[in-house]
Amino acid sequence: MNTVERITSIPTIDGMIQFRISQWILLGFFLCLPAVPAAAVEFVVVGPRAAGMGGAGVAVTTDAYATYWNPAGLAMSKSLDVRIQGTTQVTDRLGIAKALDDLNDFNTNDTSAANQASAQNIANEINRAGATISALGSAGLYVKGHFGEHAFGFNVSDVATSGAFVSTPLQVTTSGGQTNISGQMALRGLEARQVAFSYAYAFADKRFSVGVTGKVIQGAAYNTTTTLQGGVDPNLLDNFGKADISTSYGIDLGAMYRPSSWLKFGVVAKDINQPTFNAPGGLEYKLTPQVRGGMAVNPWSTMTISADMDITSNQTLIPGLKSQVLSLGMEQTVLSEFLSFRVGTYKNVQDAGSIFTPTAGIGMRMYAFRLDLGGGYDFNEGGAIASGALALTF
Repeated sequence: MNTVERITSIPTIDGMIQFRISQWILLGFFLCLPAVPAAAVEFVVVGPRAAGMGGAGVAVTTDAYATYWNPAGLAMSKSLDVRIQGTTQVTDRLGIAKALDDLNDFNTNDTSAANQASAQNIANEINRAGATISALGSAGLYVKGHFGEHAFGFNVSDVATSGAFVSTPLQVTTSGGQTNISGQMALRGLEARQVAFSYAYAFADKRFSVGVTGKVIQGAAYNTTTTLQGGVDPNLLDNFGKADISTSYGIDLGAMYRPSSWLKFGVVAKDINQPTFNAPGGLEYKLTPQVRGGMAVNPWSTMTISADMDITSNQTLIPGLKSQVLSLGMEQTVLSEFLSFRVGTYKNVQDAGSIFTPTAGIGMRMYAFRLDLGGGYDFNEGGAIASGALALTF
C-alpha cells in the first residue's frame, strides 16, 4: 500500500462514529430476533449464480438479487442492475419417485403370486418412513439502483415451496380377478407472490452496511390429498387442487461487514414478523423467521469462495422434516468477467439421508448484457436444481 492509500484509508472521526453506530445496529438486529425454534419453510435458492455455488448467496450477493438474499448487499456496490430469473429444485427422498413410476406401470390384471409380491414391494417402498418429495421454485424480476451511499431495489417475484407424503399407507388387495394397490398421498404447497421494496445504507467507506426489505405477499396455499392406485398415473402436479388466497406482509433485515478487501460477512433474517396464510381444511401456514449467515473470501480479485449456513432449523411442509442447509461455493472469473465459472455443493444437515449435492454454473458477460446458468444433481436420491437468468448491468 503506498503513502496516499494509507492516508486515505485512515478513518475519520465521523466514520468512526458511524461505524460504532453500525455495530449497535447489528447488535440490536440480533437481539430483536425471537428466541424460539423456527417453523419456516425452506430457504429457496434464487438466481443461477447462487445455484451454481451450492446455494451460497448471503455474503456475496450485491446485485439486484440482494432484494431477496440480503438487502444490505445492495449498498456494497454502486450499479444499476435489472435481472430476470427462474429457479427450480426437486428432492426425491428414498427413491419414492421411482416407486410411483412402478405404481403407474403396475399390471392390475395379473393375480399371480409373483405379481402380488411385486405389488407388495411397491407398496412397501412408497410407505417407507421418510419417503417424500419436496419441490421449491422461484421466478421474478429484480431491480437495483443507488443514490450516493444509499441503495434501493425492488422485485416482483413468486417463491414457492411444496411437499408430498403418504397420508394413508398403501395396501394390496386381490378381488374380482385383479390385484389392487391403493392409498393416499397428502399434497401441500405455498406460493408467496410478492412485491418487495428494499433499502440499504453503507457506513465507514462500505465496511459495513444494513438493509431492510418490506414485502406485500399474496399467499396461495394448497392442502389436499390424492388417491394412489396401481395402474393409474398419480400426476401429482395436477392434483394440488384449488388454493386458498390470503394477503400478508413480510419484513427482512440484513447486515454485511467487510473488515478487509478480501473478506466479507453477511447475515439475514427473513420474515421476522411471521406472516400467516390461510390454507384449505382450516390450516394456517406461518412463515416464522429464517436466519442465515454467510462468509465470502477473495484470495485474489477474480476468485470468490463462499459459505452459507442456516442458523435456524426450519420446518417444512412435510411433517417431521426440517431444513438446515450448509452451502459451499467458488467462482472464478476470466477476461474481465466475460466468463464466470462456478462450482459448489450443499447439504441439509437436518436430513440424515441427505448427501453433499454437487453444483456448477457458468456466466457470460458482453458489455451490459449477462447470461447465467446454474444447476446441480443429487446422484444419491435423484434430486436436482436448475436455474437461468438474463441481466442488464450498468
